[in-house]
Amino acid sequence: MAVQLEIKAQLAKLLATEDLVVEHRRVRTAQFDVHSRVLTLPLWEKASGTVYDLLVGHEVGHALYSPDVDWSLECNVPPQFVNVVEDARIEKLMKRKYMGLAKTFYSGYQELDNEDFFELDGKDLSTYNLADKVNLYFKLGTLISLDFTDEEQKILNLIKDCETFTDTLSAAEALYNFCKQKSQKEKTQQDSFDDDKNSGMDNTRSNIDDDTSDSGDSDDTDVEDSDDSDSGGTDGNLDIKTADALSENLEDLASDHGLENVYVEFPDVNLDTIIASNEEFHTLCDTNFSEQQEDCNVSRERFLEKKMDIFGLADLSFNNFKKNAQKEVNYLVKEFECKKSADSYARSTIAKTGVLSTEKLHTYKFNEDLFKKVSVLPDGKNHGLIFILDWSGSMAHVLQDTIKQLYNLVWFCRKVSIPFEVYAFSNTWNSYRNCGEVPPQHAKREAGKFQIDSEFSLLNIFTSKVNNKTLNHHMKNIWRFAYYYTRCPDYSLPYRASLSGTPLNESLIALYKILPKFQKDNNLQKVQCVILTDGEANQLPYYVDIPTNDGGFRVGCRNVNSEKTIIRNRKTGKTYKFGYRWSDFTDACLRNLRDTYPSVNFIGIRVLANRDANSFLKLYYSHHTDEYMSYIRLQNDWKKNKSFVIKNSGYHAYFGMSANSLANDDSFEVKEDATKSQIKNAFIKSLKTKKLNKKVLGEFISLVV
Repeated sequence: MAVQLEIKAQLAKLLATEDLVVEHRRVRTAQFDVHSRVLTLPLWEKASGTVYDLLVGHEVGHALYSPDVDWSLECNVPPQFVNVVEDARIEKLMKRKYMGLAKTFYSGYQELDNEDFFELDGKDLSTYNLADKVNLYFKLGTLISLDFTDEEQKILNLIKDCETFTDTLSAAEALYNFCKQKSQKEKTQQDSFDDDKNSGMDNTRSNIDDDTSDSGDSDDTDVEDSDDSDSGGTDGNLDIKTADALSENLEDLASDHGLENVYVEFPDVNLDTIIASNEEFHTLCDTNFSEQQEDCNVSRERFLEKKMDIFGLADLSFNNFKKNAQKEVNYLVKEFECKKSADSYARSTIAKTGVLSTEKLHTYKFNEDLFKKVSVLPDGKNHGLIFILDWSGSMAHVLQDTIKQLYNLVWFCRKVSIPFEVYAFSNTWNSYRNCGEVPPQHAKREAGKFQIDSEFSLLNIFTSKVNNKTLNHHMKNIWRFAYYYTRCPDYSLPYRASLSGTPLNESLIALYKILPKFQKDNNLQKVQCVILTDGEANQLPYYVDIPTNDGGFRVGCRNVNSEKTIIRNRKTGKTYKFGYRWSDFTDACLRNLRDTYPSVNFIGIRVLANRDANSFLKLYYSHHTDEYMSYIRLQNDWKKNKSFVIKNSGYHAYFGMSANSLANDDSFEVKEDATKSQIKNAFIKSLKTKKLNKKVLGEFISLVV
């Protein structure tokens, strides 16, 4: 079974008792950066779960207990000897800190020994030097039989007693000196044996040399023996063969083929350049609409025609909708107050007052509870709502229906005094700026961070900070936009505020700054974020460092690879993978937001054409998997109610609603001479629309309270 890398990363964080940044990359060995607190683990694809846990536990031990110091300045010992002693020390400390790791280390090393990772098969362990035997003793323990002399046992005990890194250096030095002395002694004995063996040959050669030594013109060039065991090189007998074998074989477990994992983070955005203020947006709209009305009046006066209000039909449509929508708004208010009261009652407690109840005094012989009681109701929570409205061109045919739902919620917030902000995402606001202006930089261009397009903007179309009259005027302005795309009337829209692309994912990144600021400014305990959209958005590119010819780097852009690009959140320490569909990237961003702000509910509202409902469902439910029953249930909900609620997306709840049903007028109006059949049909049509609105709004309120 494949190892779940996210689970192993979480294991590393838990063992380290901190939110380490854990990266799985195609490297040969593990490493830990003590400054950035990044633990890089190879992709040990051939390792079992037990061996993986062993290796993770070992590396976390280095992260916890191995200091970031250059010990070579104070200790002239080969690194291999220090590594053997340090491995023994940190594994001892890890077992002491987490008792359950003892079994993991034992089972993991047993598995490695069975696979001959130490290359011991057919070898005589008595010929190994002390460093090798120490390495085997602390890693394999009772799995093998090792004999130590009294002198070797002293050094072994010294290593066992290591508690600090200073102890490690002292023990490593003692181990190295012992191995070096023994190696030199063995070399001296070997040289003496060779000298005795060759002495006979030397005597024979000396007799021959004596015959020629008297000739004065002989070439007196003796070859100097350069075989010096103390010449500075490392003696072959001082190599720690078991450590080398284990290291090389562990590298074979790691996979270095295929694409490298890329960890990308959300940038720190600048809201001042992203958000177009409520006043700025509506000043532009008012100026544009006033100029169009004035031009129309001048044109009609020229032809002696009567003045005409070019926005009259749109404004009349808005007033009619506002009047009819009050029933839904009042229903929302009633549901909210009922659920809020029920929630307070459920959390109420009974407390004793300390005052005797005269009604119970006569029961003092058999009743110990003689005090009056009082019900304590906890204070209600301060609520706030953030709305993100899709302002893309594809919204044109459903914009008015979506606006209707938004207006119901805005009027609800107004009636129950809930602060709110409504933003529409756009990438035309900045693209139609005055010529010559430098595009704003929303975030720093930094490798490993997502790119935020300079044309992206959030238009603050509504805010609770204005009075009712101003809010009504602003809502009328936006209604003119929706009416324009539905009816194509005799007026136009300002270019900077027109519908554009779909920077939905950029908006989600901006929420990392908007949500905490909104909560702090309004002193809120609970915030809801409602996103009204009709589709998915493009995946965001990210910045990378590209080498230049002069040896430096320049910042470039690269598209994400759905298989190997991983979203990382340093604050929570979590990582998020996503699939190939655009919706998967958005869901990953939403899951990141939910983990960062667990007190915030993220609610999606998707207005759908009837033909699109099934394809939208398939993004989250497949009829070929265990989700078949949920898929069928939601299909039935759509057929019956023209709505459904998806609970397994990045949103806490994702509402799908029929655009055709929302477009129906819920008012019950018939002609005076209408037949019984016409009256019946009008009544049924009105009831269906009301039923849809109340069902969706009721489920929405259950999330808000």
